[in-house]
Amino acid sequence: MRWMRAAGRALLIATVILAGYAGAAVPGGGVRDGGRGPMTLATAGDLTGYLGSLLEGWNRAHPQEKVTLVELPDSADETRAQMITELRSGAGRYDILNIDVAWTSEFAAAGWIAPLEPERFPLEAFLPPVVDTATYAGKLYAVPYVTNAGMLYYRKDLLDLEGEQPPRTWAELERQARTIAPKYGVGGYAGQFLPYEGLTVNAAEMVYSAGGSILGSEGERVTVDSAAARTGIGLLARGVRDGWIPRVALTYTEEESRQAFQDGRLLFLRNWPYAFAGASGRDSKIAGKFDAVPLPGRGGSGTSVLGGSNLAVDAHARHPASAKDLIAYLSSDQAQRKVLIDGSLPPVRASIYQDPELIRQFPFLPTLRASVLAAAPRPKSPRYEQVSLAIQAVTHDAMTQQQGPEAAVRRLAKELAAIARRG
Repeated sequence: MRWMRAAGRALLIATVILAGYAGAAVPGGGVRDGGRGPMTLATAGDLTGYLGSLLEGWNRAHPQEKVTLVELPDSADETRAQMITELRSGAGRYDILNIDVAWTSEFAAAGWIAPLEPERFPLEAFLPPVVDTATYAGKLYAVPYVTNAGMLYYRKDLLDLEGEQPPRTWAELERQARTIAPKYGVGGYAGQFLPYEGLTVNAAEMVYSAGGSILGSEGERVTVDSAAARTGIGLLARGVRDGWIPRVALTYTEEESRQAFQDGRLLFLRNWPYAFAGASGRDSKIAGKFDAVPLPGRGGSGTSVLGGSNLAVDAHARHPASAKDLIAYLSSDQAQRKVLIDGSLPPVRASIYQDPELIRQFPFLPTLRASVLAAAPRPKSPRYEQVSLAIQAVTHDAMTQQQGPEAAVRRLAKELAAIARRG
């Protein structure tokens, strides 16, 4: 959920003031009061006033089923660790969890979150790819709340000076980054290349955009050892080797890469939609000089990895009936509009992306819609953390020229197979 925390820092303005949970816990957890009553919603820290106002609306209408927000640490790793500690205890301290889309499979496979009834939620109103992030083993285990997809930001002013259109293919991206960027003293292309979850996302997008995959059968089958994967990882390695990906980009997370682009140091940047507002701000050196398009691919439009978060019910929730009602409320059209308007975060409801008034306010919506519709989830696995660490390490070694792309992909396939066997 790093993109959510970055969006909160860059775009939003008020801090949610939290009250402690006043309901009495049932020793050892367990459903009480027919599944209805006060609730807790656990989420990563640094969320702001837009969510507070949403929950205030619920609390006014449901005085006997009030929800209290529990903020966990800002770090995604620490948030995940604290959630898992609580879930393993079976105490049912949390009723609802706002989890990164990549955690759904892991939490479901471990039995920490409860399966949900698909007919209970407006799944047909969502952008179709986001629903896949909420399923595991053919069952719905969460409900999409916020989505995200990577986009290619570009310096429109510089491409206009060269009489060029933004790239639709990797070949065009590489040529423009290699030949145009040096003319204007800027770096060619960057993404999020520090070894962390962002590098997993960037690497997966390259593999997907070349027509490949990483895992199949919910993580039981390894599919990464392919020409497509070697091509995708090879493009990143070649970019650093040939200089059109600046070496400093190997230290970039979302925020460092956003700052580099809006300071005018890059021709192209892969980042989440939140970066649009920052690059349009008063302190941006490129305000009015940039735009965004869907990611390019090997032979045409590429495939982004889906970001965002899902809402899940703790398997030991004290008030699961109320929790499901709250999730339905947070995924309603009215609440999803507040997610965008007040929170500047990408909603999951499809109709919002085609609202002319909202498009005027958020001009990136059509591009984001196209990106989400062409996007795919991160590799699904009940051992996702180990999978992600392996992808990061191998891709970093390829980009730093410690291992060639072919050897790197073979090594990744072996490491992923070993992870799958540990199941």
